[in-house]
Amino acid sequence: MLDVKNISMFFGGLAALSNVSFSVVEGEILALIGPNGAGKTTLFNVVNGFYKPSHGDIFFNGTRISNIKTHRICRLGIARTFQVVRPLQRMSVLDNVIASAFMRAADKKRAEEIAMDILQFTGLYDDRNVISKGLPLGKRKRLEIARALATQPTMLLLDESFAGLNPSELNESIDIIRKIKAKGITMMIIEHHMKVIMAISDRIIVLNYGQKIAEGTPLEIGRNPQVIEAYLGEATNA
Repeated sequence: MLDVKNISMFFGGLAALSNVSFSVVEGEILALIGPNGAGKTTLFNVVNGFYKPSHGDIFFNGTRISNIKTHRICRLGIARTFQVVRPLQRMSVLDNVIASAFMRAADKKRAEEIAMDILQFTGLYDDRNVISKGLPLGKRKRLEIARALATQPTMLLLDESFAGLNPSELNESIDIIRKIKAKGITMMIIEHHMKVIMAISDRIIVLNYGQKIAEGTPLEIGRNPQVIEAYLGEATNA
């Protein structure tokens, strides 16, 4: 579904990414892990068009996307969330999601129908009339996912959607991720919460200093000596 081929990203003389290559299979959850500064969010920014790569190409369902604008990539079917959530703060939860639904909807009636379905799906329906800046962090994170889903993607990029959540919110978010997968939406996830990653991922890629150092199943990654040294600190059982 997604082919990342020899992607490098330079900022001045600094290589944020260096010859990173991998593929994402339709329907899977691919996790992207690594220390802070490893290049994970930079890679997301390249995939969804915020950055044009210095070298390399990205193909989505056979279409080269490494040279096109973010909104066109979204229309092709790739949506994302952000590490720092920024809802439209003076608008209601419902209106936030309606705004995203206009990516596909031809009119407000259809946008509202899409938004209502997404709010039910993400457990935010009862908060639909709440002004978004008044939401607690857990629900703001869920609203970020809801806004992305409202664009009706076939691939979803989630950037630390579990960070800062309490155990109850964490379990709710894991349930939502599993429901998203059940709908057939492919996902790439950046996350530092290793218990979550090991529980929901089909495959994991590890970045360190902008380079891919490992790729495999959660079990393989949890026992990889290079990954343990660079990131995990100790062996992790899937």
